[in-house]
Amino acid sequence: MKRFVLRFAVLLLALLLGTGCASTAPRGPAPPLIFQTGTPLSSPLATTVPAAGSGTQLLAYRYNYPVTALAWSPNSKSIASSAGVPHAGNTIQIQDAATGKVIVTYSGHTTPVNAIAWSPDGTRIASGDGYSDFPSTVQVWDTAAGRRLLTYQGHTGAVLSVAWSPDGTRIASASVDKTVQVWNATTGRLLLTYRGHTDFVSSVAWSPDGSLIASASYDGTVQVWSADTGQTITTYRGHVGRVYAVAWSPDGTRIASGGNDQTAQVWNPRTGETLLTYRGHGGGVYAIAWSPNGRLIASASDDRTVQVWGATNGVPILDYRGKGAAVTALGWSPDGTRIASGGQNGMLQIWQAPS
Repeated sequence: MKRFVLRFAVLLLALLLGTGCASTAPRGPAPPLIFQTGTPLSSPLATTVPAAGSGTQLLAYRYNYPVTALAWSPNSKSIASSAGVPHAGNTIQIQDAATGKVIVTYSGHTTPVNAIAWSPDGTRIASGDGYSDFPSTVQVWDTAAGRRLLTYQGHTGAVLSVAWSPDGTRIASASVDKTVQVWNATTGRLLLTYRGHTDFVSSVAWSPDGSLIASASYDGTVQVWSADTGQTITTYRGHVGRVYAVAWSPDGTRIASGGNDQTAQVWNPRTGETLLTYRGHGGGVYAIAWSPNGRLIASASDDRTVQVWGATNGVPILDYRGKGAAVTALGWSPDGTRIASGGQNGMLQIWQAPS
C-alpha cells in the first residue's frame, strides 16, 4: 500500500491502475481540464438542511482526475485546487470562488500535487508533490502571475502536507520520509527537521500563535512540538490506526484530528486529554476543518460524506453527500460562509456552510 501514497484516496486509484482494473484516467498526457459551473447533480446534495440555504451547492468544478488538494485564499475570494494520478494531472488552478472562472494555472510540478497552502497575506502558494518514496519538491509561487519563486527539495519521499506559519516567514512540510521539515519561506533554508514519527507524516498544522506544530502520522499518533526547537510537548494516541488529518481550533485551545478508525477526535494539545469523539462516519476521515468562529467542525470521509457537527458537543448539523465518492480534500472559507470539498470522482464543490 505504501508504494502508492498520493494523499489517501489517490492511493486507492493508484492501486486500481497498478492492477489493471478499469479506470477512466488514461496513462498518457493529461487531457484539458473541463470547467462546468452550476453542474446539476443527480443525487441529493444535503440530506439535512437545518438552516435556510445551508448545504446548498453554489459551484461545481469537474476535473478529469481525483481532487488531491484544495485551499481557500485568505480573503475567501479564490480557491486553489489540484487533481491528478501517478501518470497524469499535476497542475494547480486558482479560480474565482463565486464564478468558477480560472484566474491562474500553475504547471510547475512534474508529479502529482498532494498539498496546497496559501500564505497568510495571500500573495504566495506553497504546493507539495511527489509519488511514493521518490524525491519530491515543495514549490512556492506567486499567486498573481503563477511564477515560481522557490523550489524546496529537502524530502526524500512524497510531500503530503504543507502549512505556513501565521507570520508567513516559515513553511512546514510533512512527508512519507517520516519527517516534518521547517524552512525559511523566502530562502528555502532548512531550519528544523522533526523526526518524532515512525511512519508517514500525513498532515501538519501550526498553532495560531506560531509557537507549536501538530503533525499527524500513519504511526497512529498526533504529536505537538515546539516550532523553534522541535521538542515534543504532547503525543496523542487516541486513534486506532493511521491518522490522516489534523487542525487547530482558531483560538489554539483544541486540536481536531481524523483517522482510519472512522472517528474525528477533539482534544487538548497541552495535556492530550480527549474532549470529544465524533463517530458519525462510516469510513476513514481524510480531512478536517474548523469553522472560523470555532463552533463547528467539518470532516470529510471515505464514506462519501462531509459532515458538520458541534465542536463542543458532537451534535450533527449537516450531512453533505454531493455526488457520491470518497471525499479527500476539504476547506472552510475564512469568512465562514462556504465549505469546499473535493472527491475521488474529480468533483470540486463549493456549498453554503451552516452558521
